[in-house]
Amino acid sequence: MGLLNTVEQTMERWTSPLWALVIPSPRRPAEVVAILQRECDDNALILDRQRVLVPNAFVVELPSESHRRLTEHTDEVSRQLVGHVCRHAAEHGYTFAGPVAVALHPSGDESVGRFLVRSRIAPR
Repeated sequence: MGLLNTVEQTMERWTSPLWALVIPSPRRPAEVVAILQRECDDNALILDRQRVLVPNAFVVELPSESHRRLTEHTDEVSRQLVGHVCRHAAEHGYTFAGPVAVALHPSGDESVGRFLVRSRIAPR
């Protein structure tokens, strides 16, 4: 457990400067992660006593400038966000209909620090 925490902390330190470029100061990575987790919680479908299905396809729309800055690191940021969603799902016993994916797209809204998260259940 200690090794996993150390690796996670190292990754967070490495990506913090990247997030500062992408999302201006009021919006931190923890807030994006919290919104993704809330998307799972709010859109959960109870299939039976032991199976709760949650969204597995997410789109985070960022202001164009933030998205442009992030272009080189999109895969890494998406991978980290997927990891957070999977960890949250495991902690709550959620299931997915297919692989988890987080896509980053530019939005039409140019408001600084504004982003939108959409989710859906996407079968394999």
